[in-house]
Amino acid sequence: QLQLVQSGGGLVQPGGSLRLSCTASSRTFNYYNVAWFRQAPGKEREKINCISSADVATNYVESLKGRFTISRDNAQNTVYLQLSSLKPEDTAVYYCAANGWDCSRKNDYWGQGTQVTVSS
Repeated sequence: QLQLVQSGGGLVQPGGSLRLSCTASSRTFNYYNVAWFRQAPGKEREKINCISSADVATNYVESLKGRFTISRDNAQNTVYLQLSSLKPEDTAVYYCAANGWDCSRKNDYWGQGTQVTVSS
């Protein structure tokens, strides 16, 4: 079992930035593929991006490309989501998730989620 703990959410003004963290319980985390999802009120969960065990990033929402950046630091067992130029419509609960196969596969492990609220 892999446990994922998230941090970094909060309240930010439009145009601001946040960095979300997803930290794993195991040092084998470098072999996992890790994705970020978000779910806004009244909407279905959507997949934002994913980073593979080979450190290759894939974006799934074209309109977010350039504002949301995924990265990983295997020495810290952590994957990050850098959020920039935030807009009120970015308000959602953000989740990280992982699997041991590839970024297109079903995820077996999920973080607890963290709230991001963008408001003036």
